[in-house]
Amino acid sequence: MTNPIFKRVLLKVSGEALMGDQGFGIDVNIADRIASDIAEVRAMGVEVGIVVGGGNIFRGVAVASKGGERVTGDHMGMLGTVINALALATSLRKMQVDTVVLSAIAMPEICQSFSQRATRMHMEAGRVVIFAGGTGNPFFTTDSAAALRAAEMGAEAIFKGTQVDGIYSADPKKVPDATRFEALTHREVLNRGLQVMDVAAVAVARENSIPIIVFSIHERGGFGQIMAGGGRKTIVTEE
Repeated sequence: MTNPIFKRVLLKVSGEALMGDQGFGIDVNIADRIASDIAEVRAMGVEVGIVVGGGNIFRGVAVASKGGERVTGDHMGMLGTVINALALATSLRKMQVDTVVLSAIAMPEICQSFSQRATRMHMEAGRVVIFAGGTGNPFFTTDSAAALRAAEMGAEAIFKGTQVDGIYSADPKKVPDATRFEALTHREVLNRGLQVMDVAAVAVARENSIPIIVFSIHERGGFGQIMAGGGRKTIVTEE
C-alpha cells in the first residue's frame, strides 16, 4: 500500500461542487463520486476531516445584497452546510466508511455538536468527521471554518477542492492565458490577492504553519493521487 504524505488532513469541499450541472441542490452521483475519493484516501490510513460549503443551497450575502439582515442570511447559509454535510455523510456510509457529522450549531436530533474533544475522539476511532454549520458565527465563511477546524484537529494540511486544478493568476475560464502556479507562500497569496481562500482563512493557516493544497475536486481520484505524492495541484506553504 502506498504510504500517504500526510496522516491527518482537512478537506474543504464547496457546496457548488455537490450540485454538478443542476444549478441548485445536490447531485447524488457527484456526492457519491466525491465520497469515493475520500474513501480511497481513508483506506490509505489517513485521518480525514471535511468542511463543506453551502453555496448550492443558500448564500447569506445574497440576503444582505438585497437589503436584508446579514446575520439572518448567514444563519440560513449555515443550515445549508448542514444539509450538504448530511448528504455527503450518507454517500460515505453507503461505501461502508464510518462517518460522523459535527455541527457548530446545536441540533441534537440531527447530528452531534462540535467540540475539539469530540473531533479527536472520533478521529482516533477511525471515523471521517464532517464539520457542519461553518464556524457557528455570522460574517465568517466556510473557508475560515476550514482553517479553524484544521488548526483545532491538528491537521497537517488543508486540501481545497476547487473547480480548477490549482491556483491561477486569474480565472482560467475567463482568461485563457492565466498563469498557473506550482507553489506559493501564504504571504504571496495574500499580497497578490489571489482568490484561493479568504484572507482570514489564509492568515489562520499561515499562523499555524498549515500548508494549503489546491486541486480540482472534479478529477476522479485526484485527492488520492496527491496523497500518494503525485497529482496536479498548487501547494501554498510557509516562506
